Amino acid sequence: MIIALGAPAVAEEISTEDVYACTAIETDAERLACYDAAVGRLQAAEEAGEVTTVTRKEVEQVQKDSFGFSIPSLPSIVLGKSGEDGNLTEVTQPVKSIRGGRGSLIVYLENGQIWRQTDSKAIRNSGQSEAQIYEAALGSYKIKLDGGLAFRAERIK
Repeated sequence: MIIALGAPAVAEEISTEDVYACTAIETDAERLACYDAAVGRLQAAEEAGEVTTVTRKEVEQVQKDSFGFSIPSLPSIVLGKSGEDGNLTEVTQPVKSIRGGRGSLIVYLENGQIWRQTDSKAIRNSGQSEAQIYEAALGSYKIKLDGGLAFRAERIK
């Protein structure tokens, strides 16, 4: 996947479609010239920092790291397609620690995320090791610790 980071350094738009269009050219010399020109423009834009290539693994990591935050300026192409609407709808992460008591838990995850309980359900802090976090109604989130009772939460970090 190639992502444009800003206005291209050259006057024309940079796209992988330019490279793919070269496959339709029948004459070897013309097709090679087309590839050389298209790849040259793409390479120049990449060297200038105008575009970058990301792997599916990197996209999936961005999805997991940003889960629970609304980032409207991040292009949906970066977020990938996991749910029907193109967004990741659930993650499971290892728990680093849990603070607080029933109805006021703060869940610290190994990846640095911090989630705070927003409902008053009596969830026991008993050293759970895994948090399943998923989207709920109206843009809210729920967490299940070690497959237990789900409670509403918000991401605070």
